[in-house]
Amino acid sequence: MTSSPRALRRPVRPLAGVLLAAALLSGCGASAAREDGASRAGRLFTTALAADDLRAGCELLAPETREQVESDAKSPCGPALRSLDLPKAGAQLGVEVYGRQALLRMRNDTLFLSQFDDGWKVTAAGCVPQAEDEPYQCALKGS
Repeated sequence: MTSSPRALRRPVRPLAGVLLAAALLSGCGASAAREDGASRAGRLFTTALAADDLRAGCELLAPETREQVESDAKSPCGPALRSLDLPKAGAQLGVEVYGRQALLRMRNDTLFLSQFDDGWKVTAAGCVPQAEDEPYQCALKGS
């Protein structure tokens, strides 16, 4: 049996505890502008992949995530991203933003994003929740 890229998923700890702590420290949740920014970046990423615009998809990855995907595949970002065979995300179901971190739930995928000086970037995609209090399993993730 051959191992597929989807089988090589890495865990991502749920952001719930970190997000809750950030919310408590900041005194409130995210503003609508921050939620819109994270949602927009996530949707741009999934739209780029659906259109096979790998250059645009790679530009929307966080620097460490892009480096990791290239390193894992031993190829440039575009072909490496294609080889992951990420799911077609579908419609957005919700976004949670606290501080500079976001969790974007789509119909067929969950994405994690971080805010950088030049905007929101995808840090993990192809994420599937596991049992409660267990980490997400993600096909695409930075180190």
